[in-house]
Amino acid sequence: MNVTRTFDLVDNLMESLQRDDALAVKRNGAWEKFSTSTYKEMVDNFSYGLLAMGLSKGDKIVSISNNRPEWNYMDMGMSQIGCVHVPIYANLGHDEYKHILTHSDARLIIVSSNEFYVKIKAPSLEAPNIEHIFCFDPVEGLKSWTDIIDLGKNNASKLKDDLVKIKDSITEDDILSIIYTSGTTGLSKGVMLSHRNFISNVHGCINRLPVASTGKFVSFLPLCHVFERMVNYLLQYQGVAIYYAESIDTLGDNIREVNPEGFCAVPRVIEKLFDKIMLKGKNLTGIKKALFFWAVNLGLRYELNGANGWWYEFQLKIANKLIFSKWREALGGNIQVIVSGGAPLQARLARIFSAAKLIVQEGYGLTETSPVIAVNKNHYPYLKFGTVGPLVENIEVKIAADGEILMKGPSLMMGYYKDEKKTNEAIDKDGWFHTGDIGEIQEHDILKITDRKKEIFKLSTGKYVAPQVVENTFKESDFIEQIMVVGDGEKYAAAIICPAYHFLHGWCFKNGIKYHNNNDLTTNSKVIARYQKEIDNINPQLGHHRQLKKFQLVDQEWTPETGELSPTLKVKRRFLNDKYKEKIALLFEE
Repeated sequence: MNVTRTFDLVDNLMESLQRDDALAVKRNGAWEKFSTSTYKEMVDNFSYGLLAMGLSKGDKIVSISNNRPEWNYMDMGMSQIGCVHVPIYANLGHDEYKHILTHSDARLIIVSSNEFYVKIKAPSLEAPNIEHIFCFDPVEGLKSWTDIIDLGKNNASKLKDDLVKIKDSITEDDILSIIYTSGTTGLSKGVMLSHRNFISNVHGCINRLPVASTGKFVSFLPLCHVFERMVNYLLQYQGVAIYYAESIDTLGDNIREVNPEGFCAVPRVIEKLFDKIMLKGKNLTGIKKALFFWAVNLGLRYELNGANGWWYEFQLKIANKLIFSKWREALGGNIQVIVSGGAPLQARLARIFSAAKLIVQEGYGLTETSPVIAVNKNHYPYLKFGTVGPLVENIEVKIAADGEILMKGPSLMMGYYKDEKKTNEAIDKDGWFHTGDIGEIQEHDILKITDRKKEIFKLSTGKYVAPQVVENTFKESDFIEQIMVVGDGEKYAAAIICPAYHFLHGWCFKNGIKYHNNNDLTTNSKVIARYQKEIDNINPQLGHHRQLKKFQLVDQEWTPETGELSPTLKVKRRFLNDKYKEKIALLFEE
């Protein structure tokens, strides 16, 4: 059938792609599977329930939920009657919750558990339009989402014809969702996305997904994030079963249980996966350890299309048989693709995983573009390390005179909710959306991102520094978890460094360094000297003006919960500049 609206995906599944495990989730130690027909039934009953409650086209409903089949039931159930889904992160602060609940004009809130209810309860009392809060899991004193389902079942016969008429009246240009961009500064903006925005992006990306309709995908990135949500729709369009992991901590176990063909990840997850593999290698001894690191060094030199010659390829076959086969087994033995998005991926990771026959397809986009602008395919020459791959075919992209990436097409947002001024700042009079990213288009329409336009700063010497490029280079170090490069208007670049504490603690143990806490650790002269050595080793990889002249270590980890990182694990520069202003001042003292 012709899929033009998100809820068409469910009808399309019923028509031609039915399966017993359309959706699945790991709960209470067991995998629960839901058939396509159950999916369709739950979606319709949710729609009937909302209609019976008096909700209609244009009404806003906020959700705060982990990944689970119920997310899809409510998402599709809302969309069928024209309600606007406003999914938000579970790790925001009180002021941000209050802003979104008030600004969106939401009437209902649906949370997945008591943990999330506790976070939203106080802000919801300050939002003028909230009428009810429902919960997926049983919470004392809170309405259950099954109340909506039961109400729908009781009114199904009466509302059946109405639902058909309402579905027919919804066009692809109707608003589907408002997604509040986390951003790295200030309160978030509400991005209005239509059915056309998402579905055009699904159509544009379908030839990039190397998974058949008989396949399985594991999902763990938050569905409130535009990247995972679009892939969620893409998988349903293809008929791929979606298995929702228990949590990021159980991801490895869940993947081995499901044996999926793929999963999506942000670069930090891929980095941690690599760190875990390397830690196992370091704990080996003798010939096993030697073989492991021989294979790793070989993989880090990997080039596509046999460019390294026959002798390299012969060695790689041996490495794959002896070492990399175990990496694949640790990920279920069936992975065809790992899709990476949300932030820049270190090229060395794409390179070594590809050498190990675990293809990482890095992509690029923004919430405002629904989201994918470009994504690598899984084969040469349309897979290129250090790039975000070929442009999606159904959009236009050009590079402005100052290097900024501009985009227009059917996946471009409707605008920012209640903010015409910011919409007009983002989309120029000719319809081009200004991404705020700097890049270049290479052969085969492959896009390479070089930095964030707004984050580039100028030294007093007149040289420009692109901090993301520098930060990504230093994050290759085992000692560095996160880093923020500073130096706007100064003579040189410097950095605030958040240590990789799990690795640093191990290094201290091996070297007999005793400490009481992380503050004790980050002021220890031997630790500081080791970090200086790390800086000195990495600096030569960078141009002189990009090299770090000084650094300061911080004594606590950076997380989205504590405010240093965005929900997609990008550094929040304004927050960090304010939090560490004294440390930053020390970096530039004469």
